[in-house]
Amino acid sequence: MLYISVPLGKLVRRVSRLRGGGSALPGLVVEKIDPGFMQRTLSTIPHGVAVVSGTNGKTTTTKMVVELLESQGLKVFTNRTGSNFTRGVAAALLGEVDWRGRLRADVAVLELDEAHATHFVNRVPPRYSLLLNVLRDQLDRFGEIDKTAQLLQHIADKTTGTVVLNREDPRVARIAETLTGQDVQYFGLDDSLLSTFPNDDDMRAAPGSPAPAALPHKPAADVVLRKVGPDTADFEYDGATVTTAMKLRGVYNIFNAAAALTLARSICGGGAATADHATLLTALSQVEPAFGRGESLTVDGQPLDLVLVKNPSGFRLGLKSFPAGGYATMIAINDNYADGRDMSWLWDVEFDSLRDGGVDQLTGSRAYDMALRLQYDDVRICGVQPEIAPALAAFIRDAKGKPKRIFCTYTAMLAIRRELSKITTVEVVS
Repeated sequence: MLYISVPLGKLVRRVSRLRGGGSALPGLVVEKIDPGFMQRTLSTIPHGVAVVSGTNGKTTTTKMVVELLESQGLKVFTNRTGSNFTRGVAAALLGEVDWRGRLRADVAVLELDEAHATHFVNRVPPRYSLLLNVLRDQLDRFGEIDKTAQLLQHIADKTTGTVVLNREDPRVARIAETLTGQDVQYFGLDDSLLSTFPNDDDMRAAPGSPAPAALPHKPAADVVLRKVGPDTADFEYDGATVTTAMKLRGVYNIFNAAAALTLARSICGGGAATADHATLLTALSQVEPAFGRGESLTVDGQPLDLVLVKNPSGFRLGLKSFPAGGYATMIAINDNYADGRDMSWLWDVEFDSLRDGGVDQLTGSRAYDMALRLQYDDVRICGVQPEIAPALAAFIRDAKGKPKRIFCTYTAMLAIRRELSKITTVEVVS
């Protein structure tokens, strides 16, 4: 079957690209005709497979881990297209293996959707897993938050080596209590930053209510984020605190950098003797945002930042990543399948910081829902246009000479990027 599936899959991949088709189609084909393709191919990798999953931050964190490991001289296979279902991984493999199905890589680092990760780990048990957070997101897909925690629990159970957990997310940290035999490492926050990165229970607690139950004993973390500056971050590990420059925008990305460092240190063996930490930090300082995740572009000589938002935590942290004033603001909310159909989560976001400057444009299929939500927070709205192309054109025209930021759901972000690619004065900065 091998000598049929790989050539056929590569042929489908080539034809799909010529026709502008989806990146996962070749993987779907090869999964149907050769179900053992992924397991057979990935089992040959010397350092095994690392899975990155969680509600927020998978794509950028995976990108960070890949670049950190590459700085240590490792050849890394990853699903760079961001297609994080099993068929997306299979499609990415088809692009890397030779005609005999051989993959030349030292380690695989894969971003996986929470639900589809459970199917993947049943077939390919990872040696490492990094579990970022559990937040209310796409309730129409996942149901309540404890269901998401169970999905991540299953990934951890199937991990054969090291499980890296978010110490500050109670539902993630408690996964350690049920593990048997796996090595557990944590990434965490300095106490002074806990209010900046609230977990799901913190965000939904009524004013004045007691804090949600924490772990009985706060475990030591391998990497702790101590301080976040405008373009720097302080991390503590191996008993010392180091400061590094950061190109990544958004406070949420900086916390995920602590997660990426913890996983990279685990894969390299951990400790100062097994990893070149100066090189690791240099690589971390050079990581740029993944496509659409905090990208900074230049339009007509002014910065335009794209901020992906898909749940209350992401939107809140996105708002915190900018000064309260001085920016022209656009919000683009779609409710397509990839965004999640249930937009009720918008009511769990506080938009007080937008009161002074207002919002210049609202767009997307849920533009009027967003307008209603902002009215309840007394945020001034200058324009509502559900069609993204004319809304973006008006936003850029009317905000000429001002820095801009666009908060957008996933499919809205894709549409905005397509429209921006048609503008000759757009330059990608990061």
